[in-house]
Amino acid sequence: MPARPEDPVLTDPPTARPRTGRAERTGRTGRTGGAREPFFDHAKLLAMVLVVCGHFWEPLVRAPGHRLLHAGYLLVYAFHMPVFVFVSGWFSRSFTARPDQLGRLLSGVLAPYLLWTTLLGAYTAWLDGGRFALDLLTPVWVTWFLLSLFLWRLSAPLWHRLRAPLATAVAVSLLAGALPLTPQLSIGRTLQLLPFFVAGLVLDRRRVLALRGHRWLRAAAAPVFGAAALAAYWLVPRLDAAWFYRSASAAGLHAGYPRWLLVSLGINLAGAVLGAVFLALVPVRTRSERWAALGAASMAAFLVHPFLQEALVHGGWYEGGFLPSAAGQSALTAAAAGLTLLLCSRPVAGPLRPLLAPRLRLLLREEPRPAGPPVRPTMIPELPSEPGRRTGG
Repeated sequence: MPARPEDPVLTDPPTARPRTGRAERTGRTGRTGGAREPFFDHAKLLAMVLVVCGHFWEPLVRAPGHRLLHAGYLLVYAFHMPVFVFVSGWFSRSFTARPDQLGRLLSGVLAPYLLWTTLLGAYTAWLDGGRFALDLLTPVWVTWFLLSLFLWRLSAPLWHRLRAPLATAVAVSLLAGALPLTPQLSIGRTLQLLPFFVAGLVLDRRRVLALRGHRWLRAAAAPVFGAAALAAYWLVPRLDAAWFYRSASAAGLHAGYPRWLLVSLGINLAGAVLGAVFLALVPVRTRSERWAALGAASMAAFLVHPFLQEALVHGGWYEGGFLPSAAGQSALTAAAAGLTLLLCSRPVAGPLRPLLAPRLRLLLREEPRPAGPPVRPTMIPELPSEPGRRTGG
């Protein structure tokens, strides 16, 4: 898709195909704004696999006796949310609240939030056998990111006006721990993950792009992730996973504010380091367009997989039997990764396009086209956001 840098993350068509060859090479060197960068599609796909696996692991993680899987869950949650938010900030750099940008924000972020919050809320209520009560101010599971992204992107022009935007965002996120946060508007995550969005928004472009295939970061990947895995294993009985969701204040986690401040700083620092190493490990180029095309359609997996996971939970698949065993956990992980690829494929994602980015032609006025030759958009896709669930993750 010819996606502009300021486009909402959900506007990548499921059938988009990246450019390769000379366009790819010039895109990597930054000599042209027209080449689609396969690197970001690859990152989207890998990150989405982690998202789906994490959500399918969660029912087992919350049961005793799965410490190794629980450690992997904490490791994944330490960095993939910051990565999503950072890249969303990166693709919000040119957002100035022009009428056309606001129209894409409404159709590509707010409209899907309203639609999928309603669908997922009604579905879970049906599975629970309860009554569905629509509350559009309170996100349902994965839809928290859409609402937070809507608020972050609206604020993008304001951060460009500040002398020290990143320091200000960090201060806001740290003050959030002292506030009585509520689920409405996803305010907890919106404030606590704000520094990652602002970092993507204002950090030097060359330094950000230098993460692609960074030689030293790739060399450090094994010891960094190894140390993080050991730390996660040690933390399993000592720190609740809710800390990694970044949605609750000190009071919500039953901790004093000084402890909340210290633990949150450590988790976010780990997220920044692990996120940078993860991006350095993402393949810059591959011989096939297939993987980048799957990454461009990752929103289908992001929004559809919760329906399947909820069906497994309510069907009792996690209660004894095969899944809790070591073999079952391995099979579940492989199945979650395969499901991600299936949902991103053209036959599945293509028909979902009207639900991923609804057209609002009847609601929005058409803007007059500017005079002169058309401006060729920068064809760089965005990463999706990290989903969470009703319990926090």
